[in-house]
Amino acid sequence: MQLAFNDITTDLIQLPGIKDIGVFVLRLDKLHPVVSGNKWFKLRYYLADAAEQKKKRIVTFGGAWSNHIVATAAASKMYGFASAGIIRGEEPLSWSHTLLQAKEYGMELYFISREEYQHKKIPAGLLTDDNYYINEGGSGEKGVEGASSILDHTSKNFTHYCCAAGTGTMMAGLINAMLPGQKVTGISVMKNNFELEEQVRCLSKSTSREWNIIHDYHFGGYAKYKPDLFQFMNGFYRQTGVPSDFVYTGKLFFGVSDLLKNRFFPAGSRLLLIHSGGLQGNASLEKGTLIF
Repeated sequence: MQLAFNDITTDLIQLPGIKDIGVFVLRLDKLHPVVSGNKWFKLRYYLADAAEQKKKRIVTFGGAWSNHIVATAAASKMYGFASAGIIRGEEPLSWSHTLLQAKEYGMELYFISREEYQHKKIPAGLLTDDNYYINEGGSGEKGVEGASSILDHTSKNFTHYCCAAGTGTMMAGLINAMLPGQKVTGISVMKNNFELEEQVRCLSKSTSREWNIIHDYHFGGYAKYKPDLFQFMNGFYRQTGVPSDFVYTGKLFFGVSDLLKNRFFPAGSRLLLIHSGGLQGNASLEKGTLIF
């Protein structure tokens, strides 16, 4: 299945009690069922560079629930590369849906200890000149450059851009791409991820533009959840028709909805929420947890 850029839409959504602020969602999830949302944008210039260097295999890093891992596997296959994923932690007895799907796309998986992962140790079997290495989450200059092109698929008639933040790569790209006077708000999906501010500051080129990160909506940490989150995601879907995932966009929509209720954004604001895809991760949940 090819990338469907023409399917990307900017949808106006109606939220209960919000009358003086316009809220829109950039539906990057419509781009592709797996290489969806921000994933392709963060990968695009890495893949082009790998092709130019005539590399054979894409090697990247991630956890057992990483959307980046499965997106890289699918994109590599799409563009004619072999792929390998270096996975954080010992091999589990039962593989996650994400890892199983990555394997279906032909990705070789290598499990290393968390300590080795912290130092980005490359397993011996992957030390060849044919490899092209991509950081976790597509983090890095080319990832930020790709994320900057996300806003090419919508108008820039907004006061605020809102996104989920893990590595901060997409957020940095949005900061670089926004116009003077606009603002970016990131919703951190990790617990105590206070180094995220410094990561975004280093990845983005702008020192004068306004942005902030809010750490109150992680629901216990990365890929963690509580029943309240699922209840919200189902209610949000009923209200708007927009599906979300429990790792990133569910927390983004929950956080922004709560901020709107508490008048965080000034009256007259126009918000664009970036749907970063990742819906495949919901397949790991018990059937019936979500209504979409």
